[in-house]
Amino acid sequence: MSAWYVIGYNLALLIARLFFRYRVLHRERLIDRGPVILAMNHESYFDPPLAGIACRRAIYYLARKTLLTVPVLGPILPKLNVIPVDQDGGDRSALKALIRVLRAGHGVLVFPEGSRTLDGNLQPALPGVGFVIAKTLAPVVPMRIFGAHRALPRDGGKLRFCPITVVVGEPIHFTAADLEGKGRAVYQQLSDRVMSAIAALQIS
Repeated sequence: MSAWYVIGYNLALLIARLFFRYRVLHRERLIDRGPVILAMNHESYFDPPLAGIACRRAIYYLARKTLLTVPVLGPILPKLNVIPVDQDGGDRSALKALIRVLRAGHGVLVFPEGSRTLDGNLQPALPGVGFVIAKTLAPVVPMRIFGAHRALPRDGGKLRFCPITVVVGEPIHFTAADLEGKGRAVYQQLSDRVMSAIAALQIS
């Protein structure tokens, strides 16, 4: 981890523990070396840092390129492993960025649903994560966050200091046999498999 990442990691961890009674269940299931896709449901803006501090390794995140123009925060983001994505390039530029990072042996965070939930419920998976899996065959660790939607809902509701828990699932390892078929249908099947694994995770 870079010095900036270590600072951000520890600051996020401190805030999470102090204000949200943050905890991680089954942390031992995380993969600490080599390429890995961390696939999590998307409840709030809190999700990326809360997924990141669940890991003992540095991971990479995607963010809109326009965020790099934000005063103070913008110049720091690349030092925190944030990969800027040009929205004009659409989803494909984001997917290509993920593939490059995975092929370099790093871990990445993805949200199969694409966008934050409006009501706190899980949404259907989009084919994007399936495309990344097909191109890299990187193992996927499903993760599910509970409480982040209540803490900071998408609809602009007020911030609440409530408990947040991240549950880590067993890694999913894909093989060439999982890629039989054509194009988008295969990508969707892979994404659905990941989303089903996320949905199966519960606090226990």
